[in-house]
Amino acid sequence: MFTRSLNHFYALALITFALFGYHTVLAQDTTEQTQQSLYLRLGGLAPISVVVNDFIDILVPDAVLNANPAIDAARKRVPPAYLKYHVTAMVCQASGGPCLYQGRGMKEAHISLNITELEWNRMTTLFKEVLAQHKVPEKETQELLEIIGSTKADIVAAP
Repeated sequence: MFTRSLNHFYALALITFALFGYHTVLAQDTTEQTQQSLYLRLGGLAPISVVVNDFIDILVPDAVLNANPAIDAARKRVPPAYLKYHVTAMVCQASGGPCLYQGRGMKEAHISLNITELEWNRMTTLFKEVLAQHKVPEKETQELLEIIGSTKADIVAAP
């Protein structure tokens, strides 16, 4: 009888350990997902560069943005490939990736463009559309928009 009770005890202990261990693994997996950088959750450099490529491709010829003569002139001076390279490096770095953005600061790069609130909103709308087209999850989209939002004061000209 004692042996049978002991066997039940071991079986119960083993089941408890197995369930607790499984729960711990699940908790670690969930913790790892929440602690993973935005860069990793976006899939790394390749998907970031594809999204940036598509974003610049619709941003550069946009009529609303190019109605601003300063933006239009800059678009003619600065090759899209150059923008794609720098924006990819910026997003990579800002999202926790290994890239190092080495371009000019946001204020310095945009001060002569006299970007308005309307133009900022247009850029943001285009960016959201590209993210949606690539099915970027809502959480990651929000984090990217927060990163972009943190640059607004340096990009939008004071009224």
